[in-house]
Amino acid sequence: MDFTLTEEQQMLKDLVARFVRDELLPLEAVALKSEAEGGPMSVGAENRAKLDARAKELGLTALESPEEFGGANLDTTTMVGIFEELGKTCIDYWFPPDSPNLHMLIQTCTPEQRKKYLEPYARGETISAIAISEPGGGGDPASMITRAEQDGNGWVINGRKIWISKADRADFTILMAVTDPGKGARGGISAFLVDKDTPGYRVARKIPMIGGRTTYEIEIDNLRLPGDALLGELGNGYGPMQLRLSRRRVEMAAKCAGMTRRALDLMKEWVKQRKTFGQLLADRQAIQWWIADAEMQLHALRLTVYNTAAKIDRGQQARTECSMIKVMGTELAWDTVDKAMQAYGAMGMTKELPLQAMANLVRVQRMYEGPSEVHRMLIARHSLQDRIPELS
Repeated sequence: MDFTLTEEQQMLKDLVARFVRDELLPLEAVALKSEAEGGPMSVGAENRAKLDARAKELGLTALESPEEFGGANLDTTTMVGIFEELGKTCIDYWFPPDSPNLHMLIQTCTPEQRKKYLEPYARGETISAIAISEPGGGGDPASMITRAEQDGNGWVINGRKIWISKADRADFTILMAVTDPGKGARGGISAFLVDKDTPGYRVARKIPMIGGRTTYEIEIDNLRLPGDALLGELGNGYGPMQLRLSRRRVEMAAKCAGMTRRALDLMKEWVKQRKTFGQLLADRQAIQWWIADAEMQLHALRLTVYNTAAKIDRGQQARTECSMIKVMGTELAWDTVDKAMQAYGAMGMTKELPLQAMANLVRVQRMYEGPSEVHRMLIARHSLQDRIPELS
């Protein structure tokens, strides 16, 4: 299989690389200073608005959105190159709109919902969140207990959700809830669209996370929604949700490939000038092996990510591959950033370099969208099913 990018794909990847170099890297000092002073790991609302405006000027918004909404409708393989470049900065930036929710909406929206939610979202005019995890639910979405019950033509929903990003500023949230407890994930989970400030849907607390980031816990108390708030088919929320999670895992793996490259480059630049006991670090076998191992693993990761993207673009099932690259990417980036910090010595422990921010970012990613242990379980289960057909 040929993994060479087309001329158009490479040009777009190069454009994003210039955006990262010219727009994002100069703002790293702003985000690092904010986090070092106890604030969020953020460039601030004003700078983010400028970044969004610059991205729009360069044609870097609505990249995966349908052409009918003014988008470029790019395939997954092309997006891998874009995410890889975005991973080369400790600033967690994405080109509007956030793509995983976009794909879930494309698959499930009714004509009325497309007009109200999908169209403005696809143009990058609104922000969305998704509420899946629950207190005590861990990495098993199928264990959710938030309950949606029919009430006439509408719904009444009660429960709690946690670890929700952007819940404080989302214009709408995709809320996952149980509609048939007897069926569970196999036909008993549905998705709903909840507008901001809807009575009964309240941000209960802001949760500080490592690296100056935040998530939120939501209290759902007699939340009343109209019948047309149901997203997709009744009881079939789990499948589109998995599609959304798979898209995010490809994105994360590609960004981790970019992060690994950035950490490697920082380490190589440092060890070629730093001497200890009269010898360059670059001449020490331990450092050489760190670099060699990371280069080999990064090469394998990139090939696997592009292979997974190609399968998705062909319409093939790639859930197992998405689990593989999610584990491979996050663990490789974690190990490489850690070794780069070690090579820098005390300087690697400071908040003046982006390495500690990258470490915090990838440490969270090892948990988000399913922890490594769950993905290993799923990969093993799939492998065993191939060999032992009677397993269910």
